[in-house]
Amino acid sequence: MSNSNHYEPPSVWTWDAESGGKWASVNRPIAGPTHEAELPRGKHPLQIYSMGTPNGQKVTIMVEELLALGVTEAEYDAHLIQISEGGQFSSGFVELNPNSKIPVLLDTETGSRVFESGAILFYLAEKFGKLLPKDAAARTEVMNWLFWLQGSAPYLGGGFGHFYFYAPEKFEYPINRFTMEVKRQLDVLERELAENRYLGGDEYTIADIATWPWYGNLILGEAYNAGEFLQVESYPNVRRWAAEILERPAVQRGRKVNRTWGEPAEQLHERHDASDFELKTQDKLDAQTTEEAKK
Repeated sequence: MSNSNHYEPPSVWTWDAESGGKWASVNRPIAGPTHEAELPRGKHPLQIYSMGTPNGQKVTIMVEELLALGVTEAEYDAHLIQISEGGQFSSGFVELNPNSKIPVLLDTETGSRVFESGAILFYLAEKFGKLLPKDAAARTEVMNWLFWLQGSAPYLGGGFGHFYFYAPEKFEYPINRFTMEVKRQLDVLERELAENRYLGGDEYTIADIATWPWYGNLILGEAYNAGEFLQVESYPNVRRWAAEILERPAVQRGRKVNRTWGEPAEQLHERHDASDFELKTQDKLDAQTTEEAKK
């Protein structure tokens, strides 16, 4: 391994706001709001403030799955928070999530704020009695995998994804370090899914909903352009699980919500009604704008 990029830490660290690559603006060494701004409020009981990142997809997939199960009380408004523009640092957002990270949920029926994606999934599963086993042993196994994901995904996103794909410069040591860990995690999943249809057993649960946006997208070659690098074909059971979940209509809907990149037909910047999937994806809005411009 080359030592040509040796770094000697200073006696006292100082913040260089220009460093960090594409997503440098989302991180800073202090908490709290940077500006005053209220959050919008929609008509439904559940208000989601998010962006269609893997963490954001967890929650919108969850509510779409609940609606698919007939839980009409899970109707929701999904408001777009542009994290690259600092929307998560508004006073309204920080009031709901002092950690300034998406997603965050406001339940207007109870007045509860719920932040951290795993906590939101658990809250919704408890509130509506769905997608989390009642049996103590089965429930514990699902929670094992939910907490596994919450602890593991930062190595994939903030570790591997950052240094392999987003960092302004490529360095061998961090890429090797986080690649090794991601492949170990994929092997953990591969071994589990060789024995079980889903994470923790034979039922689809919040453990799968939490894990799929990170590791499902990765194993299907949809994250960081890293499929060949990670040899994703060598994890057949993870690929089987990921492909099966992608076939679920609620997953296909939920992954579009608050998404602002990729194919226009896969982008629904905000969701306020079920009809928005048919009428307001970005391809439909672009076509409407084009037609209006011709008049």
